[in-house]
Amino acid sequence: MTSDGKFVLVIGRDGQVARSLEEILSASGYHVVQIGRPEADLRNPALVSKAILASRPDFIVNAAAYTAVDQAEDEPETAFAINAAGAQAAAEAASNVSAPIIHFSTDYVFDGAKRAPYVETDTVSPLGVYGHSKLIGESLVAEANPKHIILRTAWVFSPFGSNFVKTMLRLNRERPEINVVDDQQGSPTYAPDLAATVCRIIDRLHTFPPNPEHFGTFHATNGGKTSWYGFARAIVDGAAQRGAPHAIVHPIPTSDYPTKARRPAYSVLSNEKLSYVYDIKLRPWSDALSEALDRLFSVPHGEKTATSATRL
Repeated sequence: MTSDGKFVLVIGRDGQVARSLEEILSASGYHVVQIGRPEADLRNPALVSKAILASRPDFIVNAAAYTAVDQAEDEPETAFAINAAGAQAAAEAASNVSAPIIHFSTDYVFDGAKRAPYVETDTVSPLGVYGHSKLIGESLVAEANPKHIILRTAWVFSPFGSNFVKTMLRLNRERPEINVVDDQQGSPTYAPDLAATVCRIIDRLHTFPPNPEHFGTFHATNGGKTSWYGFARAIVDGAAQRGAPHAIVHPIPTSDYPTKARRPAYSVLSNEKLSYVYDIKLRPWSDALSEALDRLFSVPHGEKTATSATRL
């Protein structure tokens, strides 16, 4: 395929970030092709490599992952196959066609023992299979392709698919009271804002000759921090402002809501490196939540573009 340098291949089709990428990148003038199961399944590295080598894109974004945190404890082979071996295959194929790869990772590579925002060079120590599989994936991607941008993010939500915001909206309709964990802190992150971040990075790499500082690991989350309880309160309050019921949200400790996989108690990420290198600063999570709720309450699912989210 001939290209003007604006052909982006996105691995993933139905996820929150993948759907947001299609909206944002297409609106910004990029030719976007999305691939996913069954023709490009990360559990089958040969299929992924074949798809990349056949299309020879200018940029590759790996937005596919195994993200079932608790289920991963029972399915470690699948988690590592997708998040590690599959990611490695995509990065190797990208290198073979001289394309940079943008790969998403997670705050779950940290154990949550720190009480100040994590920077990219902090010690990693995942608590469960999911975080470990993503950490190994980071290493394999970096080894396979020197032109890699690894974006660690957290607590992703959007108008698409399944996520915490949509779960809280459902519970708000179904129950008068909701119990939510209040001793885990992080930064809710809006998938369209992540897509806009990717677009800005690709714009920079497309327009100007890159230098070594443009590659490596970066943190990308919306600004600010909260607990799951604080996030839930903001969702329910925002829903009430838009005419929905208003359930009472109660804070509970993690010990009252046991899960198979341990979560980091604190996983706030510092975005200073992203701001310094790419001049990108994502807006506060509360502003992004307001936009997400506007979309969810005002239009049928999937009918409105996310171009307004390109303001960062």
